[in-house]
Amino acid sequence: MTENVAAGLILRHDNGPDYRADDFQDEIKFLGSESSPAFVRQPEGNSLAERVIRTLKQQLLWVRYFPTAEALRKGLAEFADLYNTSWLRERHGHKTPNQIRAEQKALASEAATEFKLAA
Repeated sequence: MTENVAAGLILRHDNGPDYRADDFQDEIKFLGSESSPAFVRQPEGNSLAERVIRTLKQQLLWVRYFPTAEALRKGLAEFADLYNTSWLRERHGHKTPNQIRAEQKALASEAATEFKLAA
């Protein structure tokens, strides 16, 4: 292996004994990566990532055949577009991700325009 091949990358992991082990931590340092343990009792990030991957598999990868890497890339882009424009998110009041982003952007712009500077 090449030393510092992963320089600048941050490796997020849980607090399990495998990830805290000196050998594992030494390997991360050798590769030039930074260890970033998750907060104790807050594994939600991992479960959210696993849910997204499961949805992607069930809705796209297991139901379509991609003969080339380019076809897969296009399929992933189409899936992302469909998800962002039509999938309703219950936790955000049954709005699409694009609607949610637009509202957040509007709030951020509104907050920025309300900020008055002294001349």
